[in-house]
Amino acid sequence: MGAQLRVYKRRIRSVTATKKITKAMEMIAASRIVKAQRQVAASTPYATELTRAVTAVATGSTTKHPLTTEADAPARAAILLITSDRGLAGGYSANAIKAAERLTERLRGEGKEVVTYVIGRKGVAYYGFRERKVADSWTGFTDSPTYADAKRAAAPLIEVVTQETAEGGVDELHIVFTEFVSMMTQNPVDNRMLPLSLDMTKTEEGKGEILPLFDFEPSAEDVLDALLPRYVESRIYNALLQAAASEHAARRRAMKSATDNAGDLIKSLSRLANAARQAEITQEISEIVGGASALADATAGSDK
Repeated sequence: MGAQLRVYKRRIRSVTATKKITKAMEMIAASRIVKAQRQVAASTPYATELTRAVTAVATGSTTKHPLTTEADAPARAAILLITSDRGLAGGYSANAIKAAERLTERLRGEGKEVVTYVIGRKGVAYYGFRERKVADSWTGFTDSPTYADAKRAAAPLIEVVTQETAEGGVDELHIVFTEFVSMMTQNPVDNRMLPLSLDMTKTEEGKGEILPLFDFEPSAEDVLDALLPRYVESRIYNALLQAAASEHAARRRAMKSATDNAGDLIKSLSRLANAARQAEITQEISEIVGGASALADATAGSDK
């Protein structure tokens, strides 16, 4: 076997092994998407209704709660960025980071100081490599988050929102994550969680719906104190589930593309290997024919 043919066969074996790995990862990601979609569907109604409840309490009372009241001159804003712990998911984490960078630039353009919180090793590595400060970070659960993970991430965020700005608190809380739309579409989005937007109530009023009146016991402020931590936790949990479904879908798509590319490369290398083998066979036949001709000529010369 010639040297060129050996090179092609070695590359074919290597690409075939890689194809098996990418195919297995594609199947694993596809199986996890179904579970992630079910979790998103199960958590979304709770987050939606809790948002409606908090909005109703905020609009049904005259209490100016720090978590529902806009600051006169907001000076600091916190951003929670959700990325992945693992790679091989195409541009999933990169797109979320870009969305966070755009939001950061916009907030700084408004004269606000930005405090960044990160979920996922990819985001932590991005800020660490650039030596940019991160207030807090969490890793190890992005592909299968639980409510306990969301609660753990929400605790320091709620704390800084309730503090005064002079004491290290923030006036706004934003979250950047990848929204799961379909198996083929996942969009990075940035939403403001706090102060709570009252757009939902305005929309209901515009439809002519009559909002209920509430009596608060012991007080509206105490009710908001109890509801708003649950609101933040549920929004973060839903975002984590959306991000997990998006990550699995992006990884399945990336691994399918890698598998297809490996198949195309194997076909190309096989054609080159066949051409090299045919060239070797042709050369061997030529050498045999040339040797036979030389032997025949030598034999004919000796007979004379």
